[in-house]
Amino acid sequence: MSARTPSTNPQTDQELAETTLLHLSQRAQQTGNQPIGELMHRALANPDLISLAAGFVDPFTLPLGPVREAFEQIWQDPKRVRSVLQYGTTAGSPELREHILLRHHDQDGQSTAESGLSVDNLVVTAGSNQLLHLLSELLFNPGDIVLCTAPTYFVYLGLLKNLGVRAIGVEMDEQGMIPEALKETLAQLEAQGELSKVKAIYLVDYFDNPSGVTLSRERRPEIVKLAKTFSQKHPIYILEDAAYRELRYSGENLPSMRSFDESGETVIVCQTFSKSFAPGLRVGCGMLPTHLVEPVINMKGNLDFGSPHFAQELIAEVFRQDIYDCHIRRLQREYRVKLRAMLSALDTHFSPFPEVTWLKPDGGLYVWLSLPNDLDTSPAGTLFDLALQEGILYVPGHFCFPPEGTEIPKNTIRLSFGVQTPERIEAGIKALAQAFQQVKKSK
Repeated sequence: MSARTPSTNPQTDQELAETTLLHLSQRAQQTGNQPIGELMHRALANPDLISLAAGFVDPFTLPLGPVREAFEQIWQDPKRVRSVLQYGTTAGSPELREHILLRHHDQDGQSTAESGLSVDNLVVTAGSNQLLHLLSELLFNPGDIVLCTAPTYFVYLGLLKNLGVRAIGVEMDEQGMIPEALKETLAQLEAQGELSKVKAIYLVDYFDNPSGVTLSRERRPEIVKLAKTFSQKHPIYILEDAAYRELRYSGENLPSMRSFDESGETVIVCQTFSKSFAPGLRVGCGMLPTHLVEPVINMKGNLDFGSPHFAQELIAEVFRQDIYDCHIRRLQREYRVKLRAMLSALDTHFSPFPEVTWLKPDGGLYVWLSLPNDLDTSPAGTLFDLALQEGILYVPGHFCFPPEGTEIPKNTIRLSFGVQTPERIEAGIKALAQAFQQVKKSK
């Protein structure tokens, strides 16, 4: 057999990648990498780097004890073990949904009759991101519009982009999305003949990712009312992303936006146990208007037949043993210390620079930093590389702004205090201040 003749026109890796891309679906071709992926890669590749970027939870607060106790209790009954290792229902564990609903009612100070919610309105998903994906696939067509706070959760912005959905930013301040700005945006879209394309308003209303801001009590019913008022030929839903609701370290508990939706037809609540318990279990939950339950279950059934049953039953057992609240109190204690450490470090190292400001959240995992308008915090700017040289990684804030609706500033930073110790948080902020001083001197 003769040797194979080598190609006289070998494709470069780039050419091969481009050829492969032509054979992918349109959606696959418009799917891009999430910016956080590269930042997480850098953090994991360099353990000495102080990463204040990725919103990981503190590994030392993961619920080893509660998980072990729940696991051991389940394992005592072979019949139950066989059950939890089998497929579950597409809607999710009835017991877990009952526990989630009871907790939601307790937090909102409502009865079942007052909320209009039952277990049948809840669907368990593989984290809240799967729920957001299912809802977006279900409700939006290419060219449709979702209104978001500016800034907002950039992973969701990436999802909308992949679906060909337009994300339009709405101004916010220290009390969250500004109702007057929302009304102005809706009215402008109506005047342009595009109101029919507006399908949802997306908000992280507790300790927002990235800004740390909580939507004020007064603005919650206003925004629900605006969504209903402008719902003409079809509903404009509110996607209430309550991922960080449990992580409150000060201030009063606020009722959900769902509690102001008397008809129950406008607000969709997205929750997760990733931040409040364990991200590795990948358990989230949606509270849906009744008319959306069956379509969501049908779509989810075509995807995975239901989220991992064992993980659901494990969390249900944690509730049954009444140890979930104890874990939440521990999280709140630990993260309160970290937040105070970050705010104290910012006061110490940035107080000489009055042009640098930051928001002071009551909870969550993030602090939002604003630098002078002419300072570029993006990877293309000088500060990003200097910060890496000083041993500190952050999320450039411009990743978090929708591409339309508001200006996209290049001078903001999202800082996360979830993973690092108070000592490393202080060292990281000090390093960031040193990098900032270098940039300032070079101007």
